[in-house]
Amino acid sequence: MKARQLFRYKARQGDLICEMVIWTLPATTAGRPHGLKYRLFCGRTGTCVVRYDNEAGKGDHRHYGEREEPYGFLSVEQLLADFRDDCVRLAGWRWE
Repeated sequence: MKARQLFRYKARQGDLICEMVIWTLPATTAGRPHGLKYRLFCGRTGTCVVRYDNEAGKGDHRHYGEREEPYGFLSVEQLLADFRDDCVRLAGWRWE
């Protein structure tokens, strides 16, 4: 069984881009004990303002521009809420 896309969102506001993709994995792993793979991005072409992801070998983490720090994953709902809050606070994104 392959990963299955659970959620996808992509939008623009001026030169700002927001994209969120979450997949459910066929099995949990040590690096992804929640059984999800995700990439949440907000920025401008070539510039990351905020990004949350869990690429293989790195686990759950987030990027604020060039800075990277661990992220304590609790639930999909909390992940999306934290990301949305950061988009508003750091990029001025307006959720409708």
